Amino acid sequence: MSVRTHTRREPAESGSVEIRLPWWAIALPALAFAALLLLILHPADAHAASGEHAVTLLVERIQPLVLRAAA
Repeated sequence: MSVRTHTRREPAESGSVEIRLPWWAIALPALAFAALLLLILHPADAHAASGEHAVTLLVERIQPLVLRAAA
């Protein structure tokens, strides 16, 4: 006995893929990025910080440039 195949009544959309992410899939990486950025900007707040780092010096030099460009 043969089985009938299901046919679509509406045409399939070409090339579009719908992906739904839960809210935490975006929120958690954004929160982790913000926390790491704050640690880079204020290394004295970190317990394992030992003096000036090259990244901190770079960010300190970029910060006035960005603030001057935004004003």
